[in-house]
Amino acid sequence: MSSLEAIFPDVSDDLDHVGRIQQQWERERPDLDVSPQGVYGRLHRLADRLREELDLEFRRHGLGEGEFDVLAALRRAGAPYELAPGELARHTMVTTGAATKRIDRLEAAGLVSRRTSEADARGRVIALTSAGKRVIDDAFTAHIANEHRLLAPLSDRDRAELQRLLTTWLAAFE
Repeated sequence: MSSLEAIFPDVSDDLDHVGRIQQQWERERPDLDVSPQGVYGRLHRLADRLREELDLEFRRHGLGEGEFDVLAALRRAGAPYELAPGELARHTMVTTGAATKRIDRLEAAGLVSRRTSEADARGRVIALTSAGKRVIDDAFTAHIANEHRLLAPLSDRDRAELQRLLTTWLAAFE
């Protein structure tokens, strides 16, 4: 069994799940070109499987995806590892309300702290604690190793081509 088959067992079938659905639609609606289903269906199934694999690693570090994102954004900000709540929301691509809930959980766990901004007494700053820095450094190291594992079935050339294609496609929407 290949590493791809271990992660995604149905790839060894001559016709995968999406291919079987396409075949059924081609039979029932030969007047339609159902080829886009091959891309969307596989992307959807792959995203679900990959999310499960990534979430497992986050949970090993006591984090959910959202908490990981907040800690990672603070760590990427560089020393002193702090951001205003609005900046944090932008860096994690969620609403300020969602960011606040994540920050509340992380603060309760001792991984971030809140303080009044020195630049604006009305503002707040969210900062990594030393425990938060240790957790995100450990979690990020494991996360990158996990991402490498999940990409292992693809050659370096395939990875580069996939990244190029996805970048082009995503740019059309952003």
